[in-house]
Amino acid sequence: MEIGVRSRTGETDGAQPAAEPAVPASLDALMPPQMAAKAEDVGVTKAGMSAFRTFSLAILAGAFIGLGAMFSTTVTAGSADAIPFGLAKLIAGIAFSLGLILVVVAGAELFTGNNLIVMAWAERRIPIRRVLRNWVLVYAGNLVGALATVLLVYASKQYQFGDGAVGTNALAIAQTKTSLGFGQAIALGILCNALVCLAIWLTYAARSVTDKVLAIVFPITAFVAAGFEHSVANMYFLPMGLLIHDDASSSFWHASGTSPSDYPDITWTHALLDNLLPVTIGNIIGGSVMVGLAYWLIYVRNDRSISHGG
Repeated sequence: MEIGVRSRTGETDGAQPAAEPAVPASLDALMPPQMAAKAEDVGVTKAGMSAFRTFSLAILAGAFIGLGAMFSTTVTAGSADAIPFGLAKLIAGIAFSLGLILVVVAGAELFTGNNLIVMAWAERRIPIRRVLRNWVLVYAGNLVGALATVLLVYASKQYQFGDGAVGTNALAIAQTKTSLGFGQAIALGILCNALVCLAIWLTYAARSVTDKVLAIVFPITAFVAAGFEHSVANMYFLPMGLLIHDDASSSFWHASGTSPSDYPDITWTHALLDNLLPVTIGNIIGGSVMVGLAYWLIYVRNDRSISHGG
């Protein structure tokens, strides 16, 4: 009987199951060394998916993150004069967690989380071209999904709700993001994706949906509350601000008591070159180096060196 090849977590990849006694499934969370092995297996699986499935799931992830961004924008609309800054940011972070919860539980491919694929590459289980192929496909799909969500939300005129408070908040968010310095945006991107990938890392310990949700909420809330920068979230925040800035009706500006001149940095140049580009660079560093390669060094390479007497 042909036995499938075992993965690092003990699962078989072949058509036939391993001939071993059945062991009851444990409800205990996985420990970090097991999490590292699981992260490698997940990376191999992601890198080996077809282009169609990868791109399709990436579109969903872009839409899911866009929905989280929309939720976050809505619940903090009008809060500037009513709620302390820190509390408003906390609420925004809790709401934004919806996006990654949908990605992880419903199943989708998110560029920032997929930075952890470097663990499988570092262990030489996949070539670098597979990593880059995945990142390019997923980044493009995330952009398509986020932009589709922007267009649908904008067409619904949801930004006019609350006498324009939702749209005003969207503009304020985009203005803040487009006014960042290049180096500052990289640093904020590094910090953001370190937290996002830590959230994904924690879900590898989970045994249930409840475990996964709880693992996600606190790191994601932390990065939003702290004002860190997420490239895929910005694929929603920036185009939404740009659409409102360039296309909103005079009735919106009248109801909100503002004008486009109040948001001078909301331009495509600022959005792409001063935010999305440096934030993406920072996200790659924060996720792949500070989390992925760090845990590979600690739990995979170091353990292997010890076992071989190195």
